[in-house]
This record gives sequence, structure tokens and C-alpha cells, in this order.
Amino acid sequence: MNLTDAVKRLLVGRKLASNQLGETLLPKRIALPVFASDALSSVAYAPDEILLTLSLAGVAGFVFSWPIALGVALVMFVVVLSYRQTVHAYPSGGGDYEVATVNLGPNAGLTVASALLVDYVLTVAVSVSSGVQNAKALIPFIVGHEGLVAAVLILVLMAINLRGVRESGTLFAIPTYGFMVAVLGMIVVGLVRILVVGEPLAAPTAGYDVVGDPFYSQLEGFALVALLARSFSSGSAALTGVEAISNGVPAFREPKSRNAATTLGLLGLVAITMLGGIIALANLTGAKMVDEHAGVVFTQGGVVVEGHQETVMAQLAMTVFDGFEPGFVFVIVMTMIILFLAANTAFNGFPVLGSILARDGFLPRALHTRGDRLAYSNGIILLALAAVGLVLAFNASVTALI
Repeated sequence: MNLTDAVKRLLVGRKLASNQLGETLLPKRIALPVFASDALSSVAYAPDEILLTLSLAGVAGFVFSWPIALGVALVMFVVVLSYRQTVHAYPSGGGDYEVATVNLGPNAGLTVASALLVDYVLTVAVSVSSGVQNAKALIPFIVGHEGLVAAVLILVLMAINLRGVRESGTLFAIPTYGFMVAVLGMIVVGLVRILVVGEPLAAPTAGYDVVGDPFYSQLEGFALVALLARSFSSGSAALTGVEAISNGVPAFREPKSRNAATTLGLLGLVAITMLGGIIALANLTGAKMVDEHAGVVFTQGGVVVEGHQETVMAQLAMTVFDGFEPGFVFVIVMTMIILFLAANTAFNGFPVLGSILARDGFLPRALHTRGDRLAYSNGIILLALAAVGLVLAFNASVTALI
């Protein structure tokens, strides 16, 4: 064994024979964190994007966060139901690409596939960038180095995924379930303290006023429609990653379609519950965010408030677990980790879709070749390099990437 082979074995592990492919298939308890972690984690930044957009109208704009969240939840419900049918009708893993190709023709299929490939790249870039932004609440050193830190994390994820789907899924299962416990626990504790105990919980930004954009501040006519449409569009980031399961059906254990449909149902239920709970807590505690890039600012007593604003998740964790530091730290750490690992959904969806496109002659054949660990290694590497380029170009700014 030469030096190159030794390094490769260290990074990706021993070679697997093709007849060992069955050993890499996923049970539902592992498939959920592998394929649904991105959609679940998007609730960590989708509320931010809703509030950031509504801040254009000043404080009055935040009253629309509830309708926007309900609209996003309704769309997610419909999309999950649709994909549950897709995984039964098209179990080969082509997902939307196969559906569009069979029913509307190859041009429609390629259009859908192109959108999905771009979405997967952005999923990695946005998820890791959001994790870096949340990490700044605990690690101030990151400020000013966001792009570089995000790029390193993406390369680490690439190396993990080169070892195979099952290994990466087992590694990521505990943090994903930990994030569910953290967010759902925070929501329950917060609602109990406010609605049952009657404590007047107030977020750090509750006492701030917001100076918005004069155009949107009218909150009438075209300005109102434009604001709500833009906010709904930004909040729809919560749907990110829902399609990954339909592209990854071949990675499930038998019966593949039924297991994939069950996982989709669980994903939809948990994601909608978490999104609704976070928006509810944000309303009850008065949590706010402002789009500084659009010139919107916080004011207090007529004076502009300077300084870095925390994410909605960080604000709620501070508020709900005030006086209980371990609770705050647990929520932030789990949020950071799940956002980093959410990119793993794309690392499983992109290579499979790329392989199918390569098989059909629309992408280089190299993307259809399995690596030593029976993963589509070339697709994994291509996805990582594209995402690294984005986070460096945008310095890991979530709002700019979205």
C-alpha cells in the first residue's frame, strides 16, 4: 500500500464490495436524521427570515408573523403529502426529476433537476452558515471569520460522508434527536411559564422600537402585498430539504417506499410543530429582528441601538431559560450542531440525483460511479467544493445566501 492509499483508507475506511451494498441501507430511526435533519433544522433560521422581512414595516409588521407561519406550515403539509405519494409511485430515487420527466417530458425533468442541484448546494451553504451565525453567541472569536469557519466545516462534512451513508447517519442521529428535544423542550417550558404560570417573559429585544422602510411602513395596498409575499417567500426556507427523502428512497431498508413515507410523515409533523412553537414564543415574548442590510434599525428612547443582534433561537433560549444556564447552552449547542449536520441531507440527496442524471447521459459518467465505500464520492466532492465557493463569496451571510 502506497502513501496515497494509506491516507485514503484513513479518511474513508476500508473498501466495501458491491455485494455489501445491503449493509449500507438505513432503518427509519437512522434515515430520519440522515434525510430530515435539514428540513428540521430550517426552523432555526426560517423564523429569523420571516421577522427580518417583516421588520421593513417597523414594529407593526411583526403582527403578520402568525399568518405567514401558518401559510408556510400549510404549504409544508401539502408538500409532505405529495412526496408521500411520490415515494410510492417513483421509488427509484429520481424524485421530482423522474416525476417531471415521465409526466411532462425530458425538458421539464432537466429544469426540475437543475433547480434541485442548485438547491442542494445552497442547502449546504445556508445550513452551515446559519450554524456559524448561531455559534457566535457562544464563540465570539468567529466574528469576522465566518466564511473561513464555514468552509472548513463543509470540508469536514465531506470527509465524513465519503465514509458512507450509514456511518454518517449513525454519527448524526444523536445530535438530530438532541435538537428535537432541545427545541420542543424550550417551546413547552416557555408556553407553560407564560400561559400556565403567568410569568411575563420578555425577549432581549422586546423593549426596542423598529424604524422600518417608509415604503413598507404604510402597510396598505401594494406595499402590504409585497411585504407579505416577500416574507412568505423568505419563511418558505422552512421547506428546505423536504424533497431529499424522495430522492433517497434507494437508501432505505425494505420495504423502501413505506419506510420513506413514514419518515416523511414524521418529518412533517415535527417540523410544523417546531416552526409554529417558535413563532408563538417569539410573539409572546416580543422577540424582534431587523434587516440591517436594508437600513432597518432598533431604537430605544429615540436612540439607535448598536451592536450584534442575536438570532430568534438564541433570544428565546435566553428568555425561556433565564437563570438556568445549562438549558440555554443545550439549546444553542444543539442548534449549532444540527445546522452544521443539516448539510448532510444534501450530501445524501445531491450525489444520488447526480448519479441518475449521469446514468441518463446529462452529467459526466463519473458521477454515476460509486467509491470505495459504495457512496457516490465524486458527487459528494463536487457538492462540497461548490458550497465552499458560496460561503467564501458571501462570507457565510445567511440572509445574502437566501
